[in-house]
Amino acid sequence: MRYQISGKQLDVGEALQSHVKTELGQTFEKYAQRPTDAAVFFSRDASAYLCEVSVHLSTGLSVAAKGHSHEVYAAFESAREKMDKQVRRYKRRLRDHHRDRRGPVEYADGSMYVLAADDNVDEAETATLQPIIIAETETKIPSLSVGEAVMQMELAHAQFLIFRNEKNGGVNVVYRRDDKNIGWIDPAGRT
Repeated sequence: MRYQISGKQLDVGEALQSHVKTELGQTFEKYAQRPTDAAVFFSRDASAYLCEVSVHLSTGLSVAAKGHSHEVYAAFESAREKMDKQVRRYKRRLRDHHRDRRGPVEYADGSMYVLAADDNVDEAETATLQPIIIAETETKIPSLSVGEAVMQMELAHAQFLIFRNEKNGGVNVVYRRDDKNIGWIDPAGRT
């Protein structure tokens, strides 16, 4: 597994890096998952340490968790315990996802744009109704079933997930509603 361990205004020493690698390795070994890479980011917020962990699995899914505490090791342990709980909860579904899938998750290329907020817009731009693009990045759109998309969104703690529906080939969105249920947008209306 490849590790990217970094800190914002915080020195991440060898001892902490070794601890992170050992603990994450044991967590995923316990559930027989095959992680490909992990990103661990430490930061400081007033008197507390924050730890964000994101692990990509060979099945194409990602697991993410955040933790905070007054000690840096405790912040990591908090995030690791949350991740452990997620993987334990979804172990059967992750295993079924990998077994039922004939090949790895396919990804389509896409572009992601950041548009200027209304308060940054001048009158000439308002007249043409063309938003000003202030940033552009590449992104990947996975081809998943609706169930896999919901599971991926929950594992990543995302508010929404855009995906290509394997069943009909259309671009779909699943999202968390205010009432805690999951919404699904299928523009073509095909199921």
